[in-house]
Amino acid sequence: MSATSRTTDRGLVARGVTVTVDGTTILGGVDLTVLPGEVVVLVGPNGAGKSTLLGALTGDLEPTSGSVELDGVPVASYRARDLARRRAVLLQQQRLAFGFRAREVVEMGRAPWHRAPEAEDDLRMIAEAEARADVAHLAERLYPTLSGGEQARVSFARVLAQGTRLLLLDEPTAALDLQHQEALLRVAVQEAREGSAVVVVLHDLSLAAAYADRVCVLAHGAVRATGTPREVLTPALLSEVYHHPVDVVEHAGHLLVVPVRGPASAPPAPSSPLPKEDSCPV
Repeated sequence: MSATSRTTDRGLVARGVTVTVDGTTILGGVDLTVLPGEVVVLVGPNGAGKSTLLGALTGDLEPTSGSVELDGVPVASYRARDLARRRAVLLQQQRLAFGFRAREVVEMGRAPWHRAPEAEDDLRMIAEAEARADVAHLAERLYPTLSGGEQARVSFARVLAQGTRLLLLDEPTAALDLQHQEALLRVAVQEAREGSAVVVVLHDLSLAAAYADRVCVLAHGAVRATGTPREVLTPALLSEVYHHPVDVVEHAGHLLVVPVRGPASAPPAPSSPLPKEDSCPV
């Protein structure tokens, strides 16, 4: 990343963020701080408000009340290009209807730096992003012909090529196989260790435990707990939030979050064998 994009000040701060739609409160008074150098993972059941909070943090969704600031400046105050030079966003759905090649999608990440001194880094940033997301071999493929997981990795490469100091990723591992889930989150951690602030929405609680510096647990549009994985990923809290008994075990130094399951249902009794016939016509 360029020195310009790596400079940072106060990080990302949400204060009292409330989002109300048609009289329904989706988020209610959420406070969250994400500092440079850390990975914060948002978790919670369906409808908890994770994607809504991420939308407010990106500046794409204006809160009904409350504020979101990036480096002490309201996110809404940034011009579009200035904001795109400070934060990169990976959405759940990849909305590309045209037949772009994978390389062209990655190149889109460099658009905010057009005619800026950082544009001199375009080729290097694109090549590095493709390698880190494991998509260099897909460069000439048409994006719509890629599998869901390949599209997700190409879109992640676009985010990396953008070269910002804040990454906001909405369920980036949902379409990925085991290998690429781990690889993507290792890259996210590496970005944080190099000075970026990283926010990730995840459903897989074991992945959150493995890669988050801090976990923010949301339920019914409110923050239930924020802290290290060991502080907040507890059986009591998770069982309450997810309305299902949950156990947390340790294996090889890592926390694993597993649902508690009852005994498996007995298999159906085998059907009675058909009566044998004395002969079978040929």
